[in-house]
Amino acid sequence: MESFFQLKQNNTSVKTEVVAGISSFLATAYIIVVNPTVLSQAGMPFSGVLTATVLVSFFSSLMMGLYARNPILVAPGMGLNAFFTYSAVLGLGVTWQVALGAVFWSGIVFLLLSVLNVRTLIVQAIPKQLRYAIAAGIGLFISLIGLANARFIVANPATIIGIGPMTPALLTFLAGLLLTAVLLVRNVKGGILLGILFTTLAAYPIGRWWGTDLEPLITWQGMFSAPDFSLLLQLDLANSLQLAVIPVIFAFVFTDMFDSLSTFVGLAEAANLLDAHGEPRHVKRSLTTDAVATTLAGLVGSSPGTAYVESAVGIEAGGRTGLTAVVGGLLFLPFLFLAPLLSMVPPIATAPALVLVGAFMVRPVVKIDWFQLDDAIPAFLAMILIPFTYSITQGIVWGFLSWTVLKLVTGKRKEISAGLWVIDLFALSALFLL
Repeated sequence: MESFFQLKQNNTSVKTEVVAGISSFLATAYIIVVNPTVLSQAGMPFSGVLTATVLVSFFSSLMMGLYARNPILVAPGMGLNAFFTYSAVLGLGVTWQVALGAVFWSGIVFLLLSVLNVRTLIVQAIPKQLRYAIAAGIGLFISLIGLANARFIVANPATIIGIGPMTPALLTFLAGLLLTAVLLVRNVKGGILLGILFTTLAAYPIGRWWGTDLEPLITWQGMFSAPDFSLLLQLDLANSLQLAVIPVIFAFVFTDMFDSLSTFVGLAEAANLLDAHGEPRHVKRSLTTDAVATTLAGLVGSSPGTAYVESAVGIEAGGRTGLTAVVGGLLFLPFLFLAPLLSMVPPIATAPALVLVGAFMVRPVVKIDWFQLDDAIPAFLAMILIPFTYSITQGIVWGFLSWTVLKLVTGKRKEISAGLWVIDLFALSALFLL
């Protein structure tokens, strides 16, 4: 294990990697319930999607750890599942079987791009200034997700957003946030995981005594559920290649590509997971893993898989090798039978970890040359639009396009690489398809 994952070379240990894997899993595990909730609205059986979600998360995260050896979990992506349900199935009127076929074919396209090294070249073509901005933007995005999960930030018709009412649940979140911050400041090992556990335990009496903010954390409806393999190989490969479905395939391709690329680049920059040339390490293998995840998702009955930004929780907990992803991936497997147990970890328990991880991920922002406006403005747009639009894809699309335009009008065409022109083409296509 030491030599395979190169633990000493990465200044980590088995204990640290295990804690990091658990932390990433706890921050990511919500997808086991949320993904079936979204896709069931497309007419798919909830239990079948839950089983598919666990299978995709388990196998893909395991592949990321053992093959790509990066501490990043892979699971069905939020946003991608919404596009699957609301745009493809309910919007365009295609059946969910055809939509699964579109997921499969988009995975095949990903795989070809990865094997032919096209995606790696695209990663290397992203300007450094935009990489720093993407990392910071993802950090702000993660913090926003945490604050929204805790209902600290809520919708407000008068001001768009505002602070939520001071409820027992919000007070519990604030206590968990403060404790987790103290643990991190004092360099306590596993501080993020301890914060999650503390907030979970602190939330228990809320559901029992008040009941208005959280459901009781432990119910007696049963802790076990049998896996449902009814969606296995239910995709419609032939009809998903019809001309009317091609835009759906391309939309999956572009959205998943930008989400995975930006997440991978952002995490690599924020955690210094770089090779000797300053590029994200094992980039080709990682992107190939992402492609396999999407292909697998179509086969087992889920929306596309992608690298998870919440992996930053485990990375900040010390995860630096593929062992983190292996541990996180293995933790998904028992939930083929134990999915009801996830109700024991409420959103407010992982919210403090998400908020604080944002503080670590914005570190690269100091590397941006804010006095060079043709660099600073695209970087700024990428950074703020990721959280403001609630979309990693939109942030990086406008970052890339504004970078290209400003370099052209300032006579710096040489700074626009051939790979960046390809990215711009994809970006423009994404704007029209999404």
